[in-house]
Amino acid sequence: MRNGEARERLIRRLTGQAIGDFGLIEEGDRVLVALSGGKDSWTLLTVLESLRKRAPVNFTLVAVTVQPGFPGFSTEGIETYLREQGFEHRTVAAPIHGLVLEKLGPDDIPCSLCSRIKRGVLYTQATELGCTKIALGHHRDDFIETLLLNQFYNGRIKAMAPLLRADDGRNVVIRPLVYVPEEAIIAYASEAGFPVTCCACPACGDPDQKRARIKKLLAGLEEEHPGIKASLLAALGDVDHRHLLVREQERPRVK
Repeated sequence: MRNGEARERLIRRLTGQAIGDFGLIEEGDRVLVALSGGKDSWTLLTVLESLRKRAPVNFTLVAVTVQPGFPGFSTEGIETYLREQGFEHRTVAAPIHGLVLEKLGPDDIPCSLCSRIKRGVLYTQATELGCTKIALGHHRDDFIETLLLNQFYNGRIKAMAPLLRADDGRNVVIRPLVYVPEEAIIAYASEAGFPVTCCACPACGDPDQKRARIKKLLAGLEEEHPGIKASLLAALGDVDHRHLLVREQERPRVK
């Protein structure tokens, strides 16, 4: 078996495991896949399509790309590839570039604002397209890094959820790549020849320094002690409130 096929098989297995463990996709679901054009979202869409063809339940996919308006960003390559592969797809323009210029200073990082606007657009599109779930391409390393970022810099034990009902009570966000290591996605996306597209944001290529430090720390620990990342991810699902600084009134009730 070639390396690319082996990696796809691994990613498909881990994605299928996450779908089963957390009930991410059910019979009759119509899943909006947020396709930014990056390696993670291309991998997510492709693997979900592969699973859809094999799954014991019926579900459909529609890819949605948000056009942020940054100079130099083009969806042409994305749209061409999706048409050739037979995917249902929609591109939606959002005034992200204009709002970044209006509301942020030259030294501000626009990622948080951009993410909030995109999420709102995706929620609206999910309703218009009749979608029951919104799939995002966050992988195992995103979960772990977010956990440590919150602990180190925000004083909170918080990461991401594989399945999350939005505050509006209507939209449901799923993250099927939760078990998939980033290195597997990097290799797979490169071999698959996806038309990976940079968003052309001015901050692209200027990494969040806090996240970059966490990523470097984790890489060093994983090299010294293989399995560290897997252990951190497992910890997110095995929380013992008795041994945390949780006030009595905030403790979960034991039934």
